[in-house]
Amino acid sequence: MENAAPITKVKQFTDAALAVDYIDFLYQESCERIKTAFQGLLNGKTDESALQEATYPFVGIKVTHQDLHVDARLSFGVVSDSGYYGSTVTRPDIFKSYYLEQLYLLIARHKVPIFVGSSNVSIPLPFVIDHIPINLEADQIKQLQEGFVLPNLSRIDDRVPNGEEALLDTPLKPMALFSAERVDFSLHRLQHYTATSPLHFQSFILLTNYQRYIEAFINYSREQLRNDPDNYTMLIGPGNTILATSDQPDLQADSIPYLPQMPAYHLLRKDGQGITFINIGVGPSNAKTITDHLAVLRPDCWIMVGHCAGLRSTQMLGDYVLAHAYVREDHVLDQDLPTWIPLPPIAEVQVALQQAVANITDETGIDLKARMRTGTLVTTDNRNWELQSRELSERFRQSRAIAVDMESATLAANGFRFRVPYGTLLCVSDKPIHGEIKLQGMANAFYQKSVSQHLSIGLEAVRLLREAGVEQLHSRKLRGFSEPPFR
Repeated sequence: MENAAPITKVKQFTDAALAVDYIDFLYQESCERIKTAFQGLLNGKTDESALQEATYPFVGIKVTHQDLHVDARLSFGVVSDSGYYGSTVTRPDIFKSYYLEQLYLLIARHKVPIFVGSSNVSIPLPFVIDHIPINLEADQIKQLQEGFVLPNLSRIDDRVPNGEEALLDTPLKPMALFSAERVDFSLHRLQHYTATSPLHFQSFILLTNYQRYIEAFINYSREQLRNDPDNYTMLIGPGNTILATSDQPDLQADSIPYLPQMPAYHLLRKDGQGITFINIGVGPSNAKTITDHLAVLRPDCWIMVGHCAGLRSTQMLGDYVLAHAYVREDHVLDQDLPTWIPLPPIAEVQVALQQAVANITDETGIDLKARMRTGTLVTTDNRNWELQSRELSERFRQSRAIAVDMESATLAANGFRFRVPYGTLLCVSDKPIHGEIKLQGMANAFYQKSVSQHLSIGLEAVRLLREAGVEQLHSRKLRGFSEPPFR
């Protein structure tokens, strides 16, 4: 392994739990070196030598032809080609259970040890120190810039998930989709955009483009905390504010003075399979931004529950649209995922969403089909696409589109790109090409009637997916023929 990557303090393990414990030890050791050196800077002392060993842990495995375990049924936790695999890793406090599962599978399937050591990649200061005083002297700022490692954007990219890494002739194949520095960068941005700690994010993620869903989600969360305290523990909102707990489901917490760009609310479960609900705002840029960063958490699923414009005359306001295919007019991912690549619907998610609509609306058969249309969804980056409806009408007809929005195809494309199961269930809020444009009173009535039911459907879909088992979600259709073994 040392020949494949420059690592030190190497130990090998056939027990995944011991390997993760050593990862945690190395990571904490590096963080303490950085914290000590930073405190020394504040006190007028510097110890740059200590920072040389403040590096990310490294995890690797060597698999020979004799160790291969090829099984077409396995979608992760296995390598298909012999060679050296390895990646830097970070934040064992967040990813402990994830590392345990991935390493256990590799050890069990290949009957070879896992190598753990210290890499030669330094941990940047901002990913360890949460708060840097604003009253630093000029000399201290210079020492900080010269003596400490800062994030290096040249090392932070998505070559592996984009399939570019497979084209490189390197002795070390990636163990994971993301390097440690890429993960830390995204964790840092998640805190910024959502105003909540990455520690709170759950494995099921609901995304919306409308803030009116928040109140309904808070009410649902309080109900779960009240009725099922054995599983649910608390609800956390922006500013890491505890909004409710299983002991105090009706807690009246003070809200933060302003909402972040993408406020997040987390209904925590003891098994981590709770729900994170995020208002991502409007537009494909926002959709790409948040999912670029959510992907490093390796969630089990993300689902869009937002509003859309209906394109069929038979649709009514409040009807649902289950996206089965997407027309990508969002353009924000064209360089990462060309538009000629189809986005397959994830069968398990589609079935759960359809069943959730049936469960919540009590409609079946022809009545359900009338209430929920399944078909092609157009995602555009033009907020005023209605002003070009005449020019777009031919494209709508050719694609058999049934609705238009500004986020869903982007979310699906990034789910496909990052191997995260995805789905879309939208609510028709207007039909502009048919002259049904929301007026003020009409809009308020629509929202009061539809928002609560729509969110209930999304929450019901999550329940169905959880009960079916998350292992069913991670489909091989999201993985290529040259994939890192980590999910």
